[in-house]
Amino acid sequence: MGLYRIRVATGAWPFSGSFNRVQLWLVGERGEAELELQLRPARGQVEEFEQDVPQDLGPLQFVKLRKYHTLVDDAWFCDRITVQGPGALEEAAFPCYCWVQGEGLLTLPEGTARLAGNNTLDVFQKHREKELEERQKIYCWATWKEGLPMTIAADTIDDLPSNMRFHEQKRLHYEWTVNEGIMEMVLKYVYTLPSPWKRLEDFDQIFWGQKTALAEKVHQRWQEDELFGYQFLNGTNPMLLRRSTSLPSRLVLPSGMEELQAQLEKELQNGSLFEADFILLDGIPANVIQGEKQYLAVPLVMLKMDPSGKLLPMVIQIQPPSPSCPTPPLFLPSDPPLAWLLAKMWVRSSDSQLHELQYHLLSTHLLGEVIAVATMRCLPGLHPVFKLLIPHTRYTLDINTRARNELISEGGLFDKGWSTGGGPHVQVLRRAMAKLTYRSLCPPDDLADRGLLGIPSALYAHDALRLWEIIARYVEGIVHLFYHGDDIVRGDPELQAWCQEITEVGLCQAQDRGFPVSFQSRAQLCHFLTMCIFTCSAQHAAVNTGQFDWYAWVPNAPSSMRMPPPTTKEDITMDTVMGSLPNVWQTSLQMLATWLVSRSSLDMVPLGHHTEEYFSGPEPKAVLRQFQADLDHLEREIVARNKQLDLPYEYLKPSCIESSVTI
Repeated sequence: MGLYRIRVATGAWPFSGSFNRVQLWLVGERGEAELELQLRPARGQVEEFEQDVPQDLGPLQFVKLRKYHTLVDDAWFCDRITVQGPGALEEAAFPCYCWVQGEGLLTLPEGTARLAGNNTLDVFQKHREKELEERQKIYCWATWKEGLPMTIAADTIDDLPSNMRFHEQKRLHYEWTVNEGIMEMVLKYVYTLPSPWKRLEDFDQIFWGQKTALAEKVHQRWQEDELFGYQFLNGTNPMLLRRSTSLPSRLVLPSGMEELQAQLEKELQNGSLFEADFILLDGIPANVIQGEKQYLAVPLVMLKMDPSGKLLPMVIQIQPPSPSCPTPPLFLPSDPPLAWLLAKMWVRSSDSQLHELQYHLLSTHLLGEVIAVATMRCLPGLHPVFKLLIPHTRYTLDINTRARNELISEGGLFDKGWSTGGGPHVQVLRRAMAKLTYRSLCPPDDLADRGLLGIPSALYAHDALRLWEIIARYVEGIVHLFYHGDDIVRGDPELQAWCQEITEVGLCQAQDRGFPVSFQSRAQLCHFLTMCIFTCSAQHAAVNTGQFDWYAWVPNAPSSMRMPPPTTKEDITMDTVMGSLPNVWQTSLQMLATWLVSRSSLDMVPLGHHTEEYFSGPEPKAVLRQFQADLDHLEREIVARNKQLDLPYEYLKPSCIESSVTI
């Protein structure tokens, strides 16, 4: 009995409020009370009121609410409800952060994270079981393409659960950005009239409008060997390069190249020989765009790192040996300039294919979707791992559903502009899926496996490791609050079901590639959770944010090539180069697509700075504050370092990392 002070917070974006009436009930250990006051929640407002309750409710366990409507069901986005009870009772918080629709009764448990119990009389246990039962009816798995990760069962955006869709502000900004980009693309296309390009400088005709400082530097320096090598370390695809442990078997050195072989072996002995092998593309058929056949290559690049940290190409083999060509031509920096330039273009074109499909779409977007769906199906809102992960699943199902309908669908953007579009992209994804290992998603393991640890000029590697350490400390801080020993981890049925759902269902029996099917210790759990958060935030930023920087000047990374790879060097002319590069339409499309997917949203949420308060109690909040402090410290380090660099690496600067996969 006594006076209760209640605060009800409503979302701040358009249409979050509601004209419908909302009724509240307080539920405590010793009783339940219906509150007399009925709300009409207003957008962005925190409504406060007091209510005298005659009976003694005891410590509060739940808040129940029901939204009534007469003619129109005006959805309401409830952020959270807090209640200060009488006397010495602590303020209780009831996180919601979801849409309230219809006239059903919604029950919000008090926000303290709780593990599952065995007591069937426990009201919280009953609540979590009912919640999961309802969620598993809403969040269902579907197969987009055989041999690829499972997805949410939603053909269109309208099929998604309302809580997984873009909020109105995000939706409007996204659609405006698309329309703005299309208008600019059409203007560029019309501006060229369109006349066939004859010189590389002709690309300048559409290199205007949306631009970045780095894109302009790429425009100026893209032909330099130093920038070509730099991109393998710190470009938008830093995932393919590895230190050589032997000369690749498919590198055929014909007689007369003994000097090159000696140089390669010397670099190999010094530990300064590196390689980028695009063998995953071998045998993949090329697209047909607007009736014109496109072409693919399967390059192998050997590079050396000089004492100053510059990574420089030594030799390029554009195609692997075959019965028809047992000694494919090798291209060298000493070759005629146009021959060497065209060879590098073929490498960059192949790199853009694997980047978009293997390292961007599969390893961040589709994996993030598996994590999001499994979390909603297996972990109730009371679970500490749910509270830890939910900020990192925001908008992922929406953006992926849009991608399947607009970008990688039949007749979508990828089909219209990329040499692996039109069906071959699915073959590439299947091959990449077969090679997707747990270790490849964890920077300490992946960078060690690729021999990229301890390289001062490898900025992605440095920043990725630092972020992994910071995220790992954050995860460990939360996990150790709720799991006091390995036996508690092993005995958590919801956690074990979540792990199994990801590996066996979402990733289609991926345990043979190192993914766990259960957790046996706190350390194992922390490692997996760190991978989840890193993948959905930092890794996506690393392979997404820089796309326009490196791809806007299309000759640096052609989305498709319109002539076969060269088999000789002597007859390569400017006509050969221009005939190989994308035409005006494809170039405009590439600039549009890469601008759209790398542009930051107005409601971007930086890693660690989500405003939702899913945890109650001071301990988890203190862990989050330390996480934010660690990220801020890294931010200052990166800013100071970048001031000394001609090409600053900013993709893993914490303020530039979105908390989840949202674009």
